[in-house]
Amino acid sequence: MSLKGRNAVITGSTSGIGLGIARALAAEGCNIMLNGLPAADCETIRADLAKTSGVTVLFDPANMAVTAEVRHLVRRAESELGSVDVLVNNAGIQHVSPIEDFPEEKLDLLMRINFFSAFHAIAAALPGMKARKFGRIIDITSAHSLVASPFKSAYVASKHAVMGLTKTVALEVATDGITVNNIAPGYVWTPLVERQIPDTMAARGLTKDQVINDVLLKAQPTKRFVSIEEVAACAVYLASDAAGSITGTTISIDGGWTAA
Repeated sequence: MSLKGRNAVITGSTSGIGLGIARALAAEGCNIMLNGLPAADCETIRADLAKTSGVTVLFDPANMAVTAEVRHLVRRAESELGSVDVLVNNAGIQHVSPIEDFPEEKLDLLMRINFFSAFHAIAAALPGMKARKFGRIIDITSAHSLVASPFKSAYVASKHAVMGLTKTVALEVATDGITVNNIAPGYVWTPLVERQIPDTMAARGLTKDQVINDVLLKAQPTKRFVSIEEVAACAVYLASDAAGSITGTTISIDGGWTAA
């Protein structure tokens, strides 16, 4: 399933699911624009991926909460890589709180990163994709784009919003050679999931083990975390020519969470 010569932008891709997708796409020959907030190890991550995959790997520190930086990320990738053939909207944050106590600044930040960044990245990438009559847009949401959980009002709302965005844009570009799809993982053991455990412990009065077993994995019949590699493999397929007739849909990788 070679993607040799194609170019991908993956937001929030210096750790977790985003980095896993970057590695999987690079392994298929896709050049990569990594993205994440500046950190001492970002250059190490970039250099290691370039060395192991043999493709061009760039890094941009665009803040997904800032519209101008999101759009600049896409423009830079087009300029320096030559095109954006694959756009993976992966960046996301979480905050766990009862709605009446939900901090307004957290709500604003969460919506900017989880939803607005995807909206603006898509808007920036589409003109080039339309001109080339090819594009693959993959939105990484969550089982929470389909179902809800207590104390995650903003997160659930943002993921439902991205799912609606996926469907709408898919219809708008259906005759342009561009597909737009949503991958909705269940709980994947990532820094995002690990960081929400203390808030969930506080919100529900539970221990760490209780949060993992009775909250996180309770909804997944397989009783195990989804692996990053499983999500990445799905993204590679959706980025390929073989997935040309799959658009406007949500693929659940959630251990059966949303089967009921």
